[in-house]
Amino acid sequence: MTIDRIVMMFAGTVILISLVLSQVHHVYWLFLTAFVGANLLQASFTGFCPLVKILKAFGSKPGAAFS
Repeated sequence: MTIDRIVMMFAGTVILISLVLSQVHHVYWLFLTAFVGANLLQASFTGFCPLVKILKAFGSKPGAAFS
């Protein structure tokens, strides 16, 4: 699995988990959803994503977006 797919899978999972937690625990979990969305937006402009640095350090294969 490439870094691109891992990043999208991780972001989607965190967003869905935070949405569920906002409904069953507290509405402040939506700040996590906003943080992930803002990080995805800035990564689309800058090409920098902290998760990519971590995945590269663990030896994941680069994809087309984060080479």
